[in-house]
Amino acid sequence: MKKKKKRSAGKHHGSRKSKYIAKSKGPSCVGELSLHRDGYGFVMTANPDQEDVFVPARYIGDALHRDLVKTTLMEGRKGLPEGRIIEVVERRVTTLMGRLERQGKAWQVVADDRRVRHRIIVKDKFIGDAKHGDNVVVEIESYPSGDQPMTGRVVDVLGPRGDVATEKSAVIARHQLVREFTDEVEADARRSCERAEAAFEEDDPRKDLREISFITIDGETAKDFDDAVAVQQVDDGVIRLWVSIADVSFYISPGSPLDDEAYSRGTSVYFPGDCLPMLPEALSNDRCSLRPDEDRLTVTAEMDVSPDGKIIRSDMYRSVIRSKKRMTYTAVKQILVEKDENVIEQNKDIISQLETMERCFSYFRKERIRRGSIDFDLPEPEILIDMQGDISEIVRSERHIGHMMIEEFMIAANEAVARFLTEREVGCIYRVHEPPPEEKLRELSLLLHNLGYKFNIEKGASTGKLGKIVDLVRGKPEERLVNHMLLRSMSQAMYGNENLGHYGLASKCYCHFTSPIRRYPDLVVHRLLTRSLEAKSKLKQTALKLQQIAEHCSRRERVAMQAEREMAKLHAALFMQDRIGEEYDGVISHVTKFGFFVELIEFFVEGLVHISSLDDDSYFYHEEEMQLIGKKGKKRYKIGDKVRIEVEEIDIPNREILFLLV
Repeated sequence: MKKKKKRSAGKHHGSRKSKYIAKSKGPSCVGELSLHRDGYGFVMTANPDQEDVFVPARYIGDALHRDLVKTTLMEGRKGLPEGRIIEVVERRVTTLMGRLERQGKAWQVVADDRRVRHRIIVKDKFIGDAKHGDNVVVEIESYPSGDQPMTGRVVDVLGPRGDVATEKSAVIARHQLVREFTDEVEADARRSCERAEAAFEEDDPRKDLREISFITIDGETAKDFDDAVAVQQVDDGVIRLWVSIADVSFYISPGSPLDDEAYSRGTSVYFPGDCLPMLPEALSNDRCSLRPDEDRLTVTAEMDVSPDGKIIRSDMYRSVIRSKKRMTYTAVKQILVEKDENVIEQNKDIISQLETMERCFSYFRKERIRRGSIDFDLPEPEILIDMQGDISEIVRSERHIGHMMIEEFMIAANEAVARFLTEREVGCIYRVHEPPPEEKLRELSLLLHNLGYKFNIEKGASTGKLGKIVDLVRGKPEERLVNHMLLRSMSQAMYGNENLGHYGLASKCYCHFTSPIRRYPDLVVHRLLTRSLEAKSKLKQTALKLQQIAEHCSRRERVAMQAEREMAKLHAALFMQDRIGEEYDGVISHVTKFGFFVELIEFFVEGLVHISSLDDDSYFYHEEEMQLIGKKGKKRYKIGDKVRIEVEEIDIPNREILFLLV
């Protein structure tokens, strides 16, 4: 491929917008540093009521991206407040990927992450088999301090940049993720299975639900099944719903090597065709996976649901179940929506139960809409991997009755458990989502105005009003942009030990209970719940300990999301690299001052048409109308316009796809 002049598209988008923390000098605060590649950064505190602190590049000091830092506030230029980092409280970067270079007699690694301005000095004895020009992973030995440079040792030699394996390793290294478990953790996982099984066989007082027809409903490629559901029609239209979740807490002792590793990871990380699990396979894919026709230990939320969508009775207990069938979302759709006779015949033993589940789902759905829950439908790219591990296709992920039914059941179980723990006053890690700040609502209001919608939401908005916006744009060209802007307008959902409610779900009390295999907060909620049930008394966990866990898990969740997004962009670039010069039809999905993004119709892939490539005129960005307008011919490019493009350039290392207009 012919080397072309690099465009600076990246620096115009993806930067973090933020309000300043205060209008005058105030006390110092501690938070995580988020650096921009231009050198400046923001310090994000754990307090959801506290805005991020802007830190100019000259006051970053020796801190690295993601470090926990202490910042003091002062008056900056033009009288605006800004922060100065005065202490690195905790170093959170342990490895970096970069290019090994020989400088005279010395070795150094230039970090691949452009937010790292420091070179890493490597002594000869720590080079191993690496050579000049190799891409390597370096483990940090000492951090920069004043005149002292950062030092490290090479722990892995990767292939050339642009190579698939190298780029995947780069994502994992950049986000400080870990694939393998240590021998100690693997051994602890095996021992925990043996101990738990022995304890169950001796005297575990579980409720035996093995005669109830539980089924699991997951995606086609799912390997771990941590939830199973069952329903039964009772009197007066009331439906009894059982949501049984793998009893992971029964297998993992607090403070054990296995528990420490799960806490450190915080969450499983999902990549196309791959997963970095929170727990070893002995648990996640075996003993804690609710596979059909095998006895499994679970924690059950049993709920009686009235036709108006209210839970009129609930009970929580430890249980043992035996799943009768593993179903997929697609099969559920084929049965309930498409009425596929072949699929119905193959599953005739559970058709009645699926129809009851559909009624129960409709109960919950109506109630959530009534109370104003926002039904986000943000399609994500589904990257299909073939048997050889190559990308076969990138399509728009589908969300239908199968997905939505399980979502509603899990939401109901999460709310029921959160209410139970709150009433018992034993402590809880809540899933918190606060109302959007007014500044973000003003930005959303401007976007809607520019798109021709009349919504007055600048001074606050109910979830019901925002839900109407989602419904109004559904199926329209601007749907994806509006939904993403709406999501960005929201406060970020996080974990906390105080019940602040969940704005997006219009829920007064909410937690995460349903995925202890892949989320550590769910594991903690299981411990609080089951200990409360066993003790039959108020077994209170300290608020400070729960808050520390919540803050850590919120950080790990953000890291996982960033890594998953980058990996998706990498796969999109890899998928398109063999299509340079090919033409496709697409729709303009977003317009900025540096060009516009086009979403292809054939593939769910997005690329940039840079403004510098529009050589038929000189274009400027009209912010109020959100359009690029030609100065001479007055030609306009706006959201929703259909265009034909040619794939011009693929930048694998920077995960960029560039298009040209045909």
